[in-house]
Amino acid sequence: MEIILLEDIEGLGKRGETVKVANGHARNYLLPLRKAVRSKGAGARIFQEEEKRRHATENKMRRAAERLAEDLVKVSCTIAVKAGEDDKLFGAVTAADIAELLDKQGVKIDKRKIVLEEPLKALGVYTVPIKLFHDVQANIKVWVVSE
Repeated sequence: MEIILLEDIEGLGKRGETVKVANGHARNYLLPLRKAVRSKGAGARIFQEEEKRRHATENKMRRAAERLAEDLVKVSCTIAVKAGEDDKLFGAVTAADIAELLDKQGVKIDKRKIVLEEPLKALGVYTVPIKLFHDVQANIKVWVVSE
């Protein structure tokens, strides 16, 4: 039976691909769990309509992310923390701290979108990337200063 995959399935294919599978596998597993639709008839039309809707939604989200990225370029954050000798912090500045500071400035960003490989543990100026969408990223300046 030929089917169109509605999601990536390891060993079978990627979303949107038309693949041939055993009838039983399609009828008993893929079709009931809505992981695929039949490639002929109404299933193909339904898939095409869903793809159009998904692309429209994705484009709308991308445009919103690009507008937000343009606004974030103008933003810089200053975080005052306690520091000891050699400009080392007592504690660290995390993505949650940066998200909270951005929220106070009126920019809502989920802390999971802030890309910090490790927390900031020293005074200084850092360029912190924020992943807004699949291929849209903005960089903000974070100033870590002593209290």
